[in-house]
Amino acid sequence: MTEHPFGDRTISRRRLLAQAGSAVAVAGILGDVAPARARSERVLAVAFDAFTIFDPRSPAAAVEECFPGRGKEIFSTWRSRQFEYCWLRTLNRDYADFRQVTEEALIFACKSAKVELDASARAKLMDAAFAFKPWPDSVAALRSMRNSGKRLAYVSNLTPEILARLSDAAGITDLFEHRLSTDLVKAYKPDPRAYQMAETAFGLPRDKIVFAAFGGWDAAGAKAFGLTTFWVNRLDAPLEELGVRPDAIGADLVELAKFVG
Repeated sequence: MTEHPFGDRTISRRRLLAQAGSAVAVAGILGDVAPARARSERVLAVAFDAFTIFDPRSPAAAVEECFPGRGKEIFSTWRSRQFEYCWLRTLNRDYADFRQVTEEALIFACKSAKVELDASARAKLMDAAFAFKPWPDSVAALRSMRNSGKRLAYVSNLTPEILARLSDAAGITDLFEHRLSTDLVKAYKPDPRAYQMAETAFGLPRDKIVFAAFGGWDAAGAKAFGLTTFWVNRLDAPLEELGVRPDAIGADLVELAKFVG
């Protein structure tokens, strides 16, 4: 049995897959579920999508430098294809890690814009692709939650290596009990197997875990799975029309910290 370390604990891929069982397909998890309210005395752990902590728009400047006047267009296509490829690969059971998916999406975005992606630009943009900076409120809010006794973990599409590097650079490595990457279960969010990692790693029932989502689709997926869900809606996006509502919505991690107590 291959073991995978997360923080101070070790969790086997087989154990995660066994607990997830025969998970329903991505499209099938987005049904309606009964609403729940998080109460501070019940919330013992918080699982984070990494982009609630780090600004995913950080690489946009590098795209504009490489393609002046076309940066916004190319970056938008790159980002959208990045996640569409994740979902398609999960549905097709043809998993590739987030770094590979990101590079493939970049190649498509440049072809779509009919611009040449030479080796120099490709290397520069792939270096910038994961050079995310924390949102201004992230570090203090995370420390507040950890100091209040909440257990913290990532549940992210990013690779373990990227999560480790970002955490080290932000000085928050010590705050996280687990760095749970979809690499472990070979299925991207919103597949239920991804959310199952939090329940398994923490060893807690779902009603004691809050999932902090950056994307509205991720909030819908986590809520449909059964996690109490807080949508960190930093970009003031509308709710997704997926028949599921998060338990609460806030603009940043300060509001999340209040929600979890």
